[in-house]
Amino acid sequence: MWFRRNQRRVSTIASLIVSFLLCPVSHSQTSAEPKPVPGNFVEVTDAVGVHFQHQAPHTSKKYLIETMGSGVALFDYDNDGRLDLFLVNGAPFSDPTPKGTIPQKTGPEYWNRLYHQKADGTFEDVTEKAGLQGVGYGMGVAVGDYDNDGREDLYVTAYGGNKLYHNNGDGTFADVTAKAGVAGSGWSTSAAWVDLDNDGRLDLVVLRYIQWDWDDLWCGEHREGYRGYCHPDVFQPISMLVYHNNGDGTFTEEAHKLGLDKPAKALGIAIADYDHDGHPDIFVANDSMVEFLFHNNGDGTFEEVGLDSEVAVDGEGRTYAGMGVDFSDYNNDGLPDIVVTNLANQKYALYQNSGDGAFTYSSYTSGIGGMTLLHSGWGIRFLDYDNDGRKDMLIAQGHDLDTIEKTFPQLHYREPLLLAWNVNGAKFVDVSAMSGDVFTKRWVGRGMAIGDINNDGLLDAVVTENGGPAHVLLNKTKTSNHWLGIKLIGHKSNRDGIGAVIKITTSAGPQWQTVTTSVGYLSSSDPRAHFGLGKDVSAQSVEIRWPSGIVQTLKDVKGDQYVTVDEAASK
Repeated sequence: MWFRRNQRRVSTIASLIVSFLLCPVSHSQTSAEPKPVPGNFVEVTDAVGVHFQHQAPHTSKKYLIETMGSGVALFDYDNDGRLDLFLVNGAPFSDPTPKGTIPQKTGPEYWNRLYHQKADGTFEDVTEKAGLQGVGYGMGVAVGDYDNDGREDLYVTAYGGNKLYHNNGDGTFADVTAKAGVAGSGWSTSAAWVDLDNDGRLDLVVLRYIQWDWDDLWCGEHREGYRGYCHPDVFQPISMLVYHNNGDGTFTEEAHKLGLDKPAKALGIAIADYDHDGHPDIFVANDSMVEFLFHNNGDGTFEEVGLDSEVAVDGEGRTYAGMGVDFSDYNNDGLPDIVVTNLANQKYALYQNSGDGAFTYSSYTSGIGGMTLLHSGWGIRFLDYDNDGRKDMLIAQGHDLDTIEKTFPQLHYREPLLLAWNVNGAKFVDVSAMSGDVFTKRWVGRGMAIGDINNDGLLDAVVTENGGPAHVLLNKTKTSNHWLGIKLIGHKSNRDGIGAVIKITTSAGPQWQTVTTSVGYLSSSDPRAHFGLGKDVSAQSVEIRWPSGIVQTLKDVKGDQYVTVDEAASK
């Protein structure tokens, strides 16, 4: 078994190297390839009334936590059909900071922020009314209806303790962390709501980064202006926390029982059923150690299979700084693929699902390796920005070292977004330069949430910066293609339908999407599934495989609309 697997791996790597050397990926188009469609994302942040500045003290001590935040969520908290916006903020700390300190929010400039979208498309700050100012040094956010009452709840991760906010349905949220038993400890990063055991209730997976406590460690060159942030190798890993939903408003931490307590340096999390066995699997992006793929055994336990599935390292067998992740089918073959962002000089990692339990490292053959070699990525999402029926990529970028240009002049601390267009499911072309002024702006990009903010059928984005403003980007891409949006309401399954797999069929063939809010880095996206229909005005069929096992099929579903589907009563 070991010999066969590694023989295949050596053969795969050798063929990729030969292909890369002899036939380097070119951005020029052949006669068989369609012409790339430019995107057009327009920043409307000020115009829609969003005024947010992420607070991240940057000290002389170069504490690692300064570089990491923060997250963002797009979700409809009041069920008015319009996406609202939640932004996670930091907190002040001193220079130096004593060990054992838990930073606390003080003035309003450090509050987390909830923006309600009004009927005219502008946003109003309702943070105080909602009771979501927050405490502690915030990191990420996860959205999910954990009690199946039809209202989206919020879980906010932080350094030193997390918060669960229950949506009261009247525009306010209640801090139920203590009752629920989900405060956690240490340095939490991304989190995901997912029904791990298919009992109809969302469980909660909370990643933690490293064992860390304000130690005064000098890293980098010992001269003025060259002190840098310490590499993760300096610190010890720590296991994630996994909370089983008891159904009575409380949770039980069961990471060890489930086999999910493997020590990690975890930053990004995404879910999908990669082997079609009816159970959700989990991918964890780890920083500078092997990546984790947890296979759901279907009996309440998980097995870490990253090395066996060939997603633990890159094409040369090296670890990298895994940060953001998406777990979705980009080539429309029904098999969820994986993309992981990392730091410059490493190449973002694209793994194509082979259908036999393993994946093929496809960064070279897809063009992703060449276009990302000198970039550092965080938030990432497969999305069909032009509704042609193929998932493209949008990536928030920026290095973590604010001194990087002193030692590597070809690299940059502030970077533009990257937009990659999907060419027939086989490769990607960088169309950033032709996709609007937004892609000329340089940001310290971190979190990113994707959703249709104005319900026009084009997917929009909100991007956060470390120590900078948030950016609301509306998709104004010119296209005559049609689209279909699907919102699920579970009954036997969890109310959000998280973990459901939706398959649509058009004249161009099938597409698949896993329903999830957890994607990218520290962030939570619109749970509505979005499909581009190309020139078709309707989908020939929509098949939904609910977490409960119920399969539901709709025929001839008209496009250019959002459809709400209630879970059927039985199989």
